[in-house]
Amino acid sequence: MFLCIFLYLCVINGTLPPHKLKRMRDLLTALLPLCISFIAVAIAHPHLVRLAKEKNIVDNPNTRKLQLRPVPVLGGIAIFFGIIIGTVAGWAMVDCSSLLGVFAAMMIMTYVGATDDILDISAGSRFVAQIIAVLILIYAGDLSLNNFHGLWGIEQLPYAATIALTIVAVVGIINSLNLIDGVDGLFSLYCTCICAIFATIFYSQNDVQLFVLAVAACGSLVPFMLHNAFGKSSKMFAGDSGSLLMGVIISTFVMEIISNPIYDNFAEQHNIGLVPFAFALLSIPVFDTLRVMMARIFKGGSPLVGDKTHLHHMFIGLGFSHIGTAICVVSLNMLIIGIWWLTTLAGASVDVQFYVVVGSALLIDCGLYYTVEWLDRQIPERMERFREWKRNARPNRKYFQSVQKFVDKL
Repeated sequence: MFLCIFLYLCVINGTLPPHKLKRMRDLLTALLPLCISFIAVAIAHPHLVRLAKEKNIVDNPNTRKLQLRPVPVLGGIAIFFGIIIGTVAGWAMVDCSSLLGVFAAMMIMTYVGATDDILDISAGSRFVAQIIAVLILIYAGDLSLNNFHGLWGIEQLPYAATIALTIVAVVGIINSLNLIDGVDGLFSLYCTCICAIFATIFYSQNDVQLFVLAVAACGSLVPFMLHNAFGKSSKMFAGDSGSLLMGVIISTFVMEIISNPIYDNFAEQHNIGLVPFAFALLSIPVFDTLRVMMARIFKGGSPLVGDKTHLHHMFIGLGFSHIGTAICVVSLNMLIIGIWWLTTLAGASVDVQFYVVVGSALLIDCGLYYTVEWLDRQIPERMERFREWKRNARPNRKYFQSVQKFVDKL
């Protein structure tokens, strides 16, 4: 924090040579929202935990959920607070007025999610609110999925198709992120990694407003992730307020690289298919959600009724800890991104990149899940021995308890 203040004083005073001044300005543009958002969430988190416990705003255990006791569920409020404070701090270096439409959509999703966490509103009301948020992003934020960038020979989309595709895709992204929030640390670790990737791309293309937002999101997610994954008395879930909020933010990032012309040259120079790239980043949440819903429909049930058939449930069932599960699932998503990146280095066309991403996601998500299911039927004794070995191979509980005590004191 003191480094940020020192850099800010140097920048406003202009006491450095031009090339060093620019380098310091860039560094400050990253550090200021990162540090401020981190500190804001670190300060707000214990107060929200205490408030949630006093008002009984908790997520109670049931047959579908994995926790054993009620857990406070206002983490999304802390994340929203940190992102807003961090972005406003970044406003000292960068004019972020173009993000007002995005802020409005974020606010709506956070409010609706928090209301759902507290009062359990209907799925229809949530769906309508999500559509309203998407329309705000389209008309106030000037964001959309308006271009396929050469995929199947398609470039600019007609206006009506753009609006329909954007609504369907963004609502799908928001809900897929909501559905992966099933084990401690998974949602926050995934969102932190994705926001960091987007921040790198935005910085490389001098897209400073979205860069500030991405960095502020990373700064807000990290302290929440520590408490969510390792805390005991300080543990808090993101809740629907957090998942809907981050769904809007990540959807904004996706729409930015698809709709902003500054990424056309970037994609052409590096042989990057922007649509396959977006699919790669969202591969596990999207394809896991599609697999689960299709399986529910195939069995004659409702796709909206929850169960324990997500990829993270499979890892928990195999004996992995919550943290181990989060690392495995996010690593699988990073593997798909790596496979996509190799296809770009090999000079593959946009169509080939897309097919490779879809094929990899299906193979990794569906293939892995149904392979484990098949093995459970064919060799149940060996699978049970593996589960027992995996549970016994977990790190010493004393070390985890030491980390818990440290995080609870933060």
